[in-house]
Amino acid sequence: MSVPGLPEGVSLDAILAELVELRHVVAAQAERIAELERRLSADSSNSSRPPSSDGPWEKKPARKRSSRGRSGRDPGKQPGASSSSRSLVDDPDRTMVIEPGRCRGCASSLVDAAEFGRERRQVVDVRPVPPPVVVEYQRVSRTCPCCGAVTTPGWDAVPADDPLREVVAAPGSPVRIGPETLARCALLTCGHFLPIGRGRALLEALTGMDVSTGFLAGVRGRAARRLEKRFTAHMRALLASAPVVHADETTGRAAGRLSYVHVACTEYLTLMHVGGRAKGDIDAGGVLPGFTGVLVRDGYAGYEHLTRSVHAWCGAHLLRDLRSISDADSDGQLWALAMADTLIEAHHAAREARERGATVLDSVVLADLRNHYLGALARGRDDNQGKQGALAADARTLIRRFRRFEDMILRFVTDLTVPFTNNTAERAVRPVKVQQRTSGGAWRTLAGLTDFAMVQSYLDTATKWGLDKLDALRQLFTTGAWLPPTLAPAE
Repeated sequence: MSVPGLPEGVSLDAILAELVELRHVVAAQAERIAELERRLSADSSNSSRPPSSDGPWEKKPARKRSSRGRSGRDPGKQPGASSSSRSLVDDPDRTMVIEPGRCRGCASSLVDAAEFGRERRQVVDVRPVPPPVVVEYQRVSRTCPCCGAVTTPGWDAVPADDPLREVVAAPGSPVRIGPETLARCALLTCGHFLPIGRGRALLEALTGMDVSTGFLAGVRGRAARRLEKRFTAHMRALLASAPVVHADETTGRAAGRLSYVHVACTEYLTLMHVGGRAKGDIDAGGVLPGFTGVLVRDGYAGYEHLTRSVHAWCGAHLLRDLRSISDADSDGQLWALAMADTLIEAHHAAREARERGATVLDSVVLADLRNHYLGALARGRDDNQGKQGALAADARTLIRRFRRFEDMILRFVTDLTVPFTNNTAERAVRPVKVQQRTSGGAWRTLAGLTDFAMVQSYLDTATKWGLDKLDALRQLFTTGAWLPPTLAPAE
């Protein structure tokens, strides 16, 4: 079809075809731009990326959709809560009396005048760093007057109740560092994640002990060797008998390669180990292969071979996945918001039931939650049927996951002993990222990462039981590792 005014050989049909093709190209580019914007907007609040990957200069406040409910309390200190302000002491080390010499009215002397009142103020400060305490042990050899034989006692002849007996008896230099210094070295580098150089400087400033960086770097390994003797086996046995165990993994860069730190933990126990990400690496921790309780985890498929345990999916991970779909197209993916609201509603219902002392959720409430769950899935299936593009494909994948793993996802409402999230494991494994950031982004050796995981397991467990980290390390370097007696403290 020719049109007057068009160049010769150019038809209207050809122009229309080009316009249609151009429209398809523009639509494809718009879809591609939307997908790239969705990827760029991903952070720890709407994806499986860890919080450590969020840049403080680029992270935007997430839309309010918290699983926490309002407590009804005013912010700040609650009525009846104990105060933490410092009080005056009755026996100060030094007292300075400030009193007037003459009357401010007539300038008469006030010596021997009657006291009208007295106010007190105290300044609390640290003492100057004392010099290190040096305890000398002298081994005496004696010659027998009868036969002339020389008898020399062993260094292990130190009395058994001497706290330094083990230090004195060990082979090595005639001058060695005591357990108190070892405990403080481990506290700085393992308990507070300081780099070796800064830890050495702080140790000298606070205690007066000047040790080499090599010595300080080796303390973590010395602590790990002591924990290998009894702590690891004891923790494996306790965790294997727990009704609910949380599992997670995170990356740790060591010796120029990427390794994985795995954790198995409860509210009062933590045990980490280092390996790859395969099934055998997960099993190498010695807890999960024989575990028969409820395993709370994320969606990583590497846990699927653990068929002896009952699995529960972390609700926080699911909420982030739903948020990524909803935020990308809030009008076209209403099902994601409906599913997120259903999970949060179920979480609140389960929490309220636990607070009442109930062991199971009311059957009517449970049935209603399942109806909402299935309704959101049906809406998602209808809204994404026949749609093209990466967002629709991701939505369909997520819908299939919710349909296939419904029992695992809703485990926290069918079994009230199961928590809604896997935050217990995520908190336990987070120090790996903290230490990695403060240590230049990597460990020099894989053994260093392994030792850190071992010592952190010990310190995290002790902290969960209310023990002071320094006290736990003191015990480790004197009488041996502290061991949790049971799965949880007695109520």
